[in-house]
Amino acid sequence: MTNLIHRGAPLLALVTCIAAIPAHAEEADSTIIVTAPQLTNEAEERAAKTAGGTDVVSHEDYADKSIVSLRDTLAFSPGVYVQPRYGQEVRISIRGSGLSRGYHMRGLTLLQDGVPINHADDNGDFQELEPIFFDHLEVYRGSNALRFGSGTLGGAINGVTPTGRTAEGIYLRGDVGSFDSVRGLVSAGVATDRVDAWGAISADTSDGDRDHLKRKSVRFNGNVGMRFSDVVSNRLYVSVNSIDQQLPSALTMEQALTTPRLATAGTIAGDHGRDVDSIRIQNRTRFDWGAVKLDVGAFVNAKSLYHPIFEVVDQEGLDRGGYFRLDYAGDIVEATFGGELRVGDIRAKRFVNRGGKRGALRVNADQHARAASLYGEVRVRPVAELTLIAGGIYADGKRRQVMNFNASDPAQNGTVGRADFDAFSPKVGLLFEPSAGVQFYANYSRSVEFPGFIELGQVAAFVPLDAQRAWTAEVGTRGRSGPLNWDVTYYRSTIKGELLQFDIGPDIPASTFNAGRTLHEGVEAALEFQAAEWLKLRQVYTYSNFRFRNDTQFGDNRLPVVPKHVYRAELRVGSDALHIAPNLEWVPDGPFADYRNRVSTPGYALIGVTGGATIAQGIDAFVDVRNIIGKKAIGDISAAIAVTSTSAIYYPVERRAISAGIRARF
Repeated sequence: MTNLIHRGAPLLALVTCIAAIPAHAEEADSTIIVTAPQLTNEAEERAAKTAGGTDVVSHEDYADKSIVSLRDTLAFSPGVYVQPRYGQEVRISIRGSGLSRGYHMRGLTLLQDGVPINHADDNGDFQELEPIFFDHLEVYRGSNALRFGSGTLGGAINGVTPTGRTAEGIYLRGDVGSFDSVRGLVSAGVATDRVDAWGAISADTSDGDRDHLKRKSVRFNGNVGMRFSDVVSNRLYVSVNSIDQQLPSALTMEQALTTPRLATAGTIAGDHGRDVDSIRIQNRTRFDWGAVKLDVGAFVNAKSLYHPIFEVVDQEGLDRGGYFRLDYAGDIVEATFGGELRVGDIRAKRFVNRGGKRGALRVNADQHARAASLYGEVRVRPVAELTLIAGGIYADGKRRQVMNFNASDPAQNGTVGRADFDAFSPKVGLLFEPSAGVQFYANYSRSVEFPGFIELGQVAAFVPLDAQRAWTAEVGTRGRSGPLNWDVTYYRSTIKGELLQFDIGPDIPASTFNAGRTLHEGVEAALEFQAAEWLKLRQVYTYSNFRFRNDTQFGDNRLPVVPKHVYRAELRVGSDALHIAPNLEWVPDGPFADYRNRVSTPGYALIGVTGGATIAQGIDAFVDVRNIIGKKAIGDISAAIAVTSTSAIYYPVERRAISAGIRARF
């Protein structure tokens, strides 16, 4: 990985130098960076044509926050369950996707500028998405993410970075806060008639709000666009991450509620952590013939993971792939057709953990994954107010592992584990717009998720798992009327073979099973009320009813981890020149921790406040205060079959913290 990054250094230098070229302003006295709205507008137009739950989150929605993780950006995105584990590690779940996974991420497609950052087996580390870079995020829930080639239960989240045309000039941001936290960002954009470039560097360090939670990172994002003609354009993206972070581990319920700062002795002795070095390069060529647009692209992601936990997980991975997307926009008929191929190889090693260092080699395996998909959608408008939609996605997935060395069982050496999957997922829907700014929608779709290497287990013969399959019905409405802006969706997913994990000890190579029949149903609601120019209330509410259905072992028990009700609200008082915004997160009753439904966590309410003020032209200050009353509560859980008082499966909410910073545009 180090050599790969060194080989990419000249390219990064070129992008940085281009981004630093001074722009020729049309007016000599212009000193304020102009962030053009076209990126967000285009995203909102696409979302408005979707017959289902989707929304666009602008960077302005979280500008006054200390942006540590995706929780800070998506807290007010309806239906997105984002809960803290520690530091930059959060749980992200939509419609119960990957709800029992107590680490990393599953059941969602995460993308940056339209290219997945998930591995080819669809597992992923969301820490590589740095929200401070984004112009906006696109959230497509469930099958509505078909436009990204996603067939997961949860859908897709796409972070979109600025370009030299949407963010000309220089932008600086710096903030400091509790726990010796310091974060800085510098970005620059430039554009001419034919060429534009944008680049940004961020750095971050913090001691964390728990023991053994120090982190530091340096990241770069940049892109260069070229217009060859009125038809052909090209954009090259480069992203580099160097992330070092300690991990504090889960706690017992008593520890989480009384001494949340604690890190366990075993965690400290083993110096648990997750260090990531990665570089992503992607290129997209666009052909624009007016009514017909074609995007063709390729990408390569190289990643090194050094992860001391109960053992030292040491992985070197290389993912590469390509994609195409064809869009046709006629007066009555619109259509989309696309495809994607991802291939990934991982050299997966595990060592005895000697104080966070490699000890004796325990496992050495070569893992190969392939993910391929073809998808299409047709949208027909027989009358101006009604759009009928039909589409589908065909996907196949291959997993192959060669066990080079297994210290526990030498008889496995040289053995091969293999699993192949394929499925077709159709979708039908309709979108009704009775008046300008008001929409009603409904759809019915299938989703299929294939197990990854974590589910299959790092053993010679894979655990025999089936794909997770679901049918989802969805109805909802969104729109704006006077001071009200709303987005409300009801969904019901009947699932067969849901991939569920449980905590049974660190030495078990796989802890995943296919449930029989399960049900996920819920409500995703957002309501914004602009009472006056200086007074705005925004709220999100999520209702989640996830349970087994006539299971032989668990009956109709509720599935653990996600609470039934989650409510967030923020009241913004003032103008851009000076404003304050108190906020609330309320979980009336905590979720169950176990599949037997014998142990649940207490509910909680967290109170915070953000504020901002204009100091001078182009210079703003902001403040972010979290958990003002210092509430001790449990924010996330690793599910278990049976829970006792000694079960260390709980993660406390963030402790009280204050941060402040300055933004400047030139």
